[in-house]
Amino acid sequence: MVSKWRMSGSLLGECNCDWGCPCSFDAPPSHGSCRGVYTWIIDKGAYGDVKLDGLGVALPGIWPGAVHLGHGTQMVLIDGRATPAQRKALETLGKGEAGGPFAVFASVTERWLPTIVAPFDVRLNGIRSTIRVDAGKVYDLALSRIKNPVTGDEEELYLDKPTGFTAKRSELGMSTVSRFKAPGLEYDNSGQYAEFSTFSYTGP
Repeated sequence: MVSKWRMSGSLLGECNCDWGCPCSFDAPPSHGSCRGVYTWIIDKGAYGDVKLDGLGVALPGIWPGAVHLGHGTQMVLIDGRATPAQRKALETLGKGEAGGPFAVFASVTERWLPTIVAPFDVRLNGIRSTIRVDAGKVYDLALSRIKNPVTGDEEELYLDKPTGFTAKRSELGMSTVSRFKAPGLEYDNSGQYAEFSTFSYTGP
């Protein structure tokens, strides 16, 4: 039986698309296929009576075309500080079994790789946030603003999307480092698209 849940916090996203990511505008990905990670850092949350405060959960994945066309391969990546009950809750959520935006990703996924539990080292600082999972051996991400190619100045960019299912407003940038490595899924998106936002979800 699915429990009622809620969570709010910070969302970091990155992919192999060029800066701006056409997928945000329902257009095909920059390079034909899509690979990337969304990471939710939970400030306050609970699944039933299981508290999720302070934990992280990520969905690394790859799709052969646009995400909405399906046939994706994903896994759930869970913060190593989670207790067994918290791990079960986060895996249930991550696989979309309790609704919310996670269910949208699950609906376009045909293969789930084994869940990974590893230490998360997160430094939240807006579009300059960083994440290292298992000391960077599994996931290493550093965000930054993009720079004007003529002046070298940083560009401050935002996307307002009231109908967005992951976030309603995101700050857009790039990754200075973006590397993921796990059995069945490995890539380097360094220098490509990234975003930072806050989120608030409830379900089912």
